[in-house]
Amino acid sequence: MKPSLYLETTIPSYLTSRPSRDLIVAARQQITRDWWTQRHNDFRVFISQIVLDEAAEGDRQAATARLAVMEHIPLLAVNKEVVSLAQTLLREHVLPKKATRDAGHIAVSAVHGIQFLLTWNCAHLANAEIFESVEAACAIEGYKCPVICTPTELLGE
Repeated sequence: MKPSLYLETTIPSYLTSRPSRDLIVAARQQITRDWWTQRHNDFRVFISQIVLDEAAEGDRQAATARLAVMEHIPLLAVNKEVVSLAQTLLREHVLPKKATRDAGHIAVSAVHGIQFLLTWNCAHLANAEIFESVEAACAIEGYKCPVICTPTELLGE
């Protein structure tokens, strides 16, 4: 069976955005496109309503492109267990209060037993300095934390 993967909002954003002149952003855009074309089908990919809500914000044309790329990706429920774990991540100061949606992404992934959370958000998600605390908070609530990583880490050989 293919591994499961939760697609956080930064991935469709980088995938569909106009080419950037910023070298780091341009590199992330290309890596995201490479992952999408080379590896996307190697995973059972999921999103949540949190991703759709974030993707729908901002420039209307860009939002339409983001939403279109996720059109056929199955949704994971944002249920009471997800809300409870997200609240724990915020209450225990694992993530700052302003990172409510990021706590939601982790919680959706953990509660639904997803193996990978794919993101370019290195402030609140793919951040080695906070991973141990995120993992501990998930474990206390009885969940296994997903591997939180960037597309670079899942490009394969």
